[in-house]
Amino acid sequence: MLFMLHAHLNKPQGMSNKEFYGVWLKEAEAAVGALKAGLIKAIWKVPGKPEVIAVMDVDSADTLEAAILNLPIWKLGYSHLVTNLEWTPLRPYENWYEDLKKLAAE
Repeated sequence: MLFMLHAHLNKPQGMSNKEFYGVWLKEAEAAVGALKAGLIKAIWKVPGKPEVIAVMDVDSADTLEAAILNLPIWKLGYSHLVTNLEWTPLRPYENWYEDLKKLAAE
């Protein structure tokens, strides 16, 4: 099942740029690896904002949870840098189209 992830990051006051971007670099390395492995279908950085949007393909909520907990940002104890994490399940539009034809005929 496809999910859209929208992650908002925040650099805490007092944290150096080197530390913040160093943690983000470890995340990026893991994300690129997951992209190459096919777990992540696509990933983007929002220009001018510390935000990342990705589309992931997972078979269950358990797999999704495991993916989150295995991210470097969590494993290294920096999960507090993620101030908002939104998951949106994605449904193929073709399926909605079929439902829509039925709804419009009623």
